Amino acid sequence: MAATEKPVLSSYKDRMDKAILALKDEFASLRTGRASAGLLDQVMVDAYGSSVPINQVGSVSVPEPRSISVSIWDKALVVSVEKAIRNAGLGFNPVVDGMNLRIPIPPLTEERRRDLAKLAGKYAEQQKVAVRNVRRDANDDLKKAEKDGAISQDEHRKMEAEVQKFTDEAVKRVDEALKTKEQEIMQV
Repeated sequence: MAATEKPVLSSYKDRMDKAILALKDEFASLRTGRASAGLLDQVMVDAYGSSVPINQVGSVSVPEPRSISVSIWDKALVVSVEKAIRNAGLGFNPVVDGMNLRIPIPPLTEERRRDLAKLAGKYAEQQKVAVRNVRRDANDDLKKAEKDGAISQDEHRKMEAEVQKFTDEAVKRVDEALKTKEQEIMQV
């Protein structure tokens, strides 16, 4: 049996950081009152016999705070892109202008804002669970390393406290990101 190596704590911290990055990506796809190119990241277009992200068939830009512009590279895909945006469930109604689409961003209703805030909370909770899972993995690895003699009991306690500190920091960052996003969503 191979000897257990001393666990590297920075790898667990990196995994927790990745959970926070994933949360920020999910938040970017949530619609607030302002236009953002990230709003269309989830839109998939039927092009050339397969489903591809919208950014592979055109460039997405934000010319004004309340509109998004999509410049489509292939004229044959204009109708497919328009259809994909309409069917994405984002509540957008694109206007075709040659090989460009202009997408006005309608203001959000109070009820829709509350729903989006709840969804943001759900995303945040999923990432908190991910962070806690990383902590559990780290603690399991530390127990195994102590049992196999790779680290002492004192090292185990010290490293476990360090992992808890990483976890607390990550959860705090998730909470801060959620608070910021909720304020952004609820802002009229």
